[in-house]
Amino acid sequence: MQAGNSDRTGWRRRVHEIIFEADTPAGKAFDIGLILSILGSIVAVMLESVEPVNAQWGAQLRAIEWFFTVMFTIEYVLRIITTGRPLRYVTSFYGIVDLVAILPTYISMVVPGGQYLLVVRALRLLRVFRVLRLVLYLREGDMILQALRASGRKITVFLFGVLTLVTIIGALMYMIEGPEHGFESIPLSMYWAVVTLTTVGYGDIAPQTVFGKLLAGLVMITGYAIIAVPTGIVTAEMARGLRLPTDVSRQACPECSAEGHAADADYCRFCGAKL
Repeated sequence: MQAGNSDRTGWRRRVHEIIFEADTPAGKAFDIGLILSILGSIVAVMLESVEPVNAQWGAQLRAIEWFFTVMFTIEYVLRIITTGRPLRYVTSFYGIVDLVAILPTYISMVVPGGQYLLVVRALRLLRVFRVLRLVLYLREGDMILQALRASGRKITVFLFGVLTLVTIIGALMYMIEGPEHGFESIPLSMYWAVVTLTTVGYGDIAPQTVFGKLLAGLVMITGYAIIAVPTGIVTAEMARGLRLPTDVSRQACPECSAEGHAADADYCRFCGAKL
């Protein structure tokens, strides 16, 4: 038991502080290097998609991509090893993003062009808020996420209602216009209903008859009312006062790697481990 504790407070603890926290000079330097590496890898992928650049520097850009991928893979493994609860990190938002950020390069070995999905690494730049002492922005982001979770059931019911409405509108438009006016099937008519209800209006399909245009006008007006519903649901949840501590620490939990604790917190508010 003592040996396990010693190991936990040994190199694993030190590595954890470096890669998960930015309160120390080493941790801050690591995070800044990580952000620069992410930007470099994204730029390399973007340049590779430019045909003239790819024709001349394609091999070098691919080598750069593999270099960053190997580095990020090592970092991901270290994050798992140094976390007291690896599964919690792996299934967390950042854990999933870290994994997805390294998969495209390996996928490109089987699926040509898969490396272009590496732009998902841009999500890892969210760590810039922690590095630049903007932890209050993390608090605000956490508040928005909690509002979205609290609104989940209401929004699900709302979307189900919209889907039902789209099905009915699509069927009506198919009956009114028919294949001779471009509405060749109910699914295609439902596509038109979605485009019109969301006020996108591609214009690739349009009603020709009087009744069809009348229905389209009603759908357009309904669309403006519907768009406001999910916004109102989420806003109402946020207005209920989802409160987090205003003084937030940048310390990451050594067990579950969660952040966003109060500055005077002694224990993790997610798993209860000592900070």
